[in-house]
Parts: sequence; C-alpha cells; structure tokens
Amino acid sequence: MSVPDLASLTVPFWSPAEIEAALRQTIAHLAERRVLAYPTETVYGFGTAVDHESVEALVHMKGRPPGKPFLLLIGDPQQVHRLDLQLPAYGAHLAARFWPGPLTLVLRGGEGRVPARLRGPEGGVAVRFTPHPGLQRLLQAYGEPITSTSANRPGVPPAMVASELVQQWPGEIRRGLLRVLDGGRLVPSQPSTVVDCTGRRARVIRPGVLAAQQLREVVPDLVGDT
Repeated sequence: MSVPDLASLTVPFWSPAEIEAALRQTIAHLAERRVLAYPTETVYGFGTAVDHESVEALVHMKGRPPGKPFLLLIGDPQQVHRLDLQLPAYGAHLAARFWPGPLTLVLRGGEGRVPARLRGPEGGVAVRFTPHPGLQRLLQAYGEPITSTSANRPGVPPAMVASELVQQWPGEIRRGLLRVLDGGRLVPSQPSTVVDCTGRRARVIRPGVLAAQQLREVVPDLVGDT
C-alpha cells in the first residue's frame, strides 16, 4: 500500500506534538464506542472504552471467540480503584515496584463496572499500567482505562507497524469504526509477566519480561515460574 494511503488512513502518534494533537479526536472516538488501534511497549493493540457496547464492537470486529478476555490498560493506578477492582497488599507492593512496566495483574472485583467479556474463567480482570509514553499520555487525558488485545486478524501475527493494520482492516478504517494511531515501527520484545492476585498468594500464570526471581524480591512467597 502506498505512503499516501497510509498517511490518509492513520493518525501520527510519535512525537510529543503529534500525541497532543491526536488526543481530542481520539477521546471522542472512544466516546462513540468505536475501536482504537494504538502502539504499546510490545505490539500494536486494539482497544475500546470499558462498557458493554464498546467491548462488543471489538469482539465483533476481531471475531474474538468466547472465553478469551481482553485486558485493561491504565495510565494511573487510581483507575484501578475507580473500577472497584481489589488490589491486595502483595499486589500493591508489586505495582509500586514494577508499574508502569511489563507486569499484568489479575484482580478480583469490578462487579457492575467491568463487562463479563473482560473476565477470565475464574472471574479475574487483567490490568497493566503501560509504560508506553504516548499511550500513557492518552490514558491520562482520557481519565479511564481502555481495553487491550493484540491488533491482528486470527492466525496472523500481531502488527508491529501501522501499515499492517491498514492492509488488514481498510474497510473498518474507511468507515470510521477503527482509528489507527501510528507510533512507528515497534521493537520486538517479550510479553508482560502475568500474576494472578485473586488468591491468598501471588501466582505467576504467564512468564514474561519480569522473572520470578525479580518478583520474589518484593513478594517472597510468590508461586509459579520456578
């Protein structure tokens, strides 16, 4: 696809000035319960506002099967509390040490505030405080979390550049359902470490960037990931 097509179908989201210029219309797009594509510290992601109609728009667009929840990205730890999610003491210690960063915490709570599609099989909600500066700025300006899942069609690797999204989703972009924030080519990296904080002890349920040894410096009785 040509550069003019890419430029006309994406929103520059690289420099501080571009990020600031994109905020107002991006927040309006989320308010209209449409889908946003954005760069993260790992891959490009898809996300929406945290309400049933917005989440279902993403489920429909991506063809997400039941039982595969989305996670939440926050730009401020207070957004966890505003959703009535429960951060146990050991979870708070982990967050204080590793947020913002590559740590996803699975939390209880949020009944009546968090759609069922965002809950895992045991009822927990996965949350990460993103360290990506542009996305962090957007989340702070928006004042609420957004949902997150990898930006790709089923069976296709997650996008590392915005042009891949233009190639895969041109109709959705042209119709205004999907807004693509172009943060440039992302550097490949490991996924975040996922820690279940719904039980008495912290438990690693997906190894990632942060090794269990690092986590045990904060929570010595951490379970899992050897």
